[in-house]
Amino acid sequence: MVNYFELYEIPVSFHPDADKVKAKFYELSRTYHPDRYTLASAEEQAHALQLSSHNNEAYKTLKSEYATMAYILKLNGVLEDEEKYNLPPDFLMEMMELNEAISAVEMTDQNESALKSAQQMLEQQLSNWEQAVKPLTNKFDNGDTSLDLLQEIKEQYFRKKYLLRIKERISQ
Repeated sequence: MVNYFELYEIPVSFHPDADKVKAKFYELSRTYHPDRYTLASAEEQAHALQLSSHNNEAYKTLKSEYATMAYILKLNGVLEDEEKYNLPPDFLMEMMELNEAISAVEMTDQNESALKSAQQMLEQQLSNWEQAVKPLTNKFDNGDTSLDLLQEIKEQYFRKKYLLRIKERISQ
């Protein structure tokens, strides 16, 4: 796994400096752009293409708070691809209420008032998520890289994943 933080020469952080990320992206884009290697050997062209691809993926990841969260968790061996995670029952009960509200909207041919209510419930959940995750990620960024903290962040990651699926459902 390529370490995007090392590639961009920045500290591992849930909140990487956006200006540094962007500057390094453009610097590496200029350096490894495939057009600069048209006269190079096939091996050098392949290497430049690979580095350009890593640069694009790093930029895409580090400019998204949610993608950065998943990446750091994977980098620390706490999150696996396609992992199934059991969220706490109290959270799932809240989500059941939200899903029921959305189902009611779907059954009533998109009643505007009911849809607005479901969207407000979702926005409140997303706001609650922001308030819960911020102290955790700040703690990590300030030097606490303990497994316990990473596990707490992992739970928050899966909560957000659940909320994003609901948001997508409402948007359809």
